Amino acid sequence: MHERAEALRTAGAGIYIYENGLRVLEALGAYEAAVKGAPFAHTREVRDGNDRLISTHRWVGSRVFSIVRQNVINALAAAAARADVEIVTNSAAVAATPGGELILANGQRLPADLIVGADGSNSRLRDSLGLLAKRKYLVDGCTRLLMEKTAAERAAADGATTIEYWSGTRRVLYTPCSETDIYIALTMLDTDTAAKAVPVRKDDWKRAFPHIEALIDRIGEQGRYDRFDVIKLKRWSAGRVAIVGDAAHALPPNIGQGGGCAMMNALSLAVYLERENDVASALAAWERNERPLTEHTQRVSYFLGLPTTWPPAVRALTLGMIGRSKWLIAQRTRTALHRPTGT
Repeated sequence: MHERAEALRTAGAGIYIYENGLRVLEALGAYEAAVKGAPFAHTREVRDGNDRLISTHRWVGSRVFSIVRQNVINALAAAAARADVEIVTNSAAVAATPGGELILANGQRLPADLIVGADGSNSRLRDSLGLLAKRKYLVDGCTRLLMEKTAAERAAADGATTIEYWSGTRRVLYTPCSETDIYIALTMLDTDTAAKAVPVRKDDWKRAFPHIEALIDRIGEQGRYDRFDVIKLKRWSAGRVAIVGDAAHALPPNIGQGGGCAMMNALSLAVYLERENDVASALAAWERNERPLTEHTQRVSYFLGLPTTWPPAVRALTLGMIGRSKWLIAQRTRTALHRPTGT
């Protein structure tokens, strides 16, 4: 495994992992380490600009944890080490050939039976193969960060209640994600220059959310802003190269399944390669069977982000309806409740 950075690290602060992703972690032997200290995220509230409750969703009969992303990376790296995977850092891949040759930034060319490209939305491997069919930048983006829990937050022992606060086109997502950390996501229009500034302009955010001033005051100098996008490929593979994760199917985080889809598709890729003697046949079967659910997930996540630009009253009415509709809830939770291939 080639990692361009000097160490395995991740940005994004926190991550939701639902039943589907947890099953993948279990299959890989990484579950216990990944969820250690992470709270069960049993309830999600949506509140308007006046702190009035719009909708509540409770997870019943399935698991969902809010976790520090680095903990998940560390758990997966440990599982990889147990499987004798060699992890090479400071090794950036810049291209791949359909014949199975990986080209590194230092000019080295490495032959492989199969190359798996998982190098994010700006994937150089994907683009070197001409696989990109569509990249749609969305109107909004997000700044993510972690903050330390207060004594009162540390004392809470009933899992985690996630709260999504709305004010105009801005959102504040509050999520306990470990014994010591709170995950904060600040979402705004990409054109909202003041809101997407890093370090966060706390005075500007407090004017939009006066009822959570104390929370906003706790934000430090950290944070990273990313604009949301949706990516679709002509094919998920070319010759002896397969593309997974955001490089293949980036989606906005409105149902928390970017990581879940990446994990499901990576595990299922291994399963199909074990089932088939021929790499090309395995890759074709993998995409044919796994892509439909991923594209359903992209559609639902995109749809749930549309109210961002709507008038507050219309948005509140829509979000309330979404929270009560059994059919919409079923569409939103279909991926989370899926049993992934290989689990």
